[in-house]
Amino acid sequence: MGASEKLTRRLGGARLLCPYCGLPQERVATLEHDWVLLEPDMTPLAHVVPAEYRWIETSDGQVAVYGVCPPDPFQRCRIEHRLACPEQRLPDLWPWLTSLRGENARQAERLNEPEPPRPSEDWPDAG
Repeated sequence: MGASEKLTRRLGGARLLCPYCGLPQERVATLEHDWVLLEPDMTPLAHVVPAEYRWIETSDGQVAVYGVCPPDPFQRCRIEHRLACPEQRLPDLWPWLTSLRGENARQAERLNEPEPPRPSEDWPDAG
């Protein structure tokens, strides 16, 4: 058993199965005396995770959101299982990107619409 597993057990953390996908998620104590369900055995580089979704492990095995921008390029973090869960909807990580995707979808729809009929070249007589 590794040091991380010992800390997790000491703090009451446990591996639970996700009710959506059935995969394991790790229950970890936060500095705010709450719990968060993290993706087990995954520690991406912090700079690739949006600031409000970075969970950094402290020396006592607890985690805290790490909103420092930009983080140290070698800093590792944890992410919530809900971000990796294939059965849950991904949250809006970058609102501006979501808006851009929506606008691009509308633009693509307009490109695929048939052109309106052209008016005939013959003009009716006024008289």
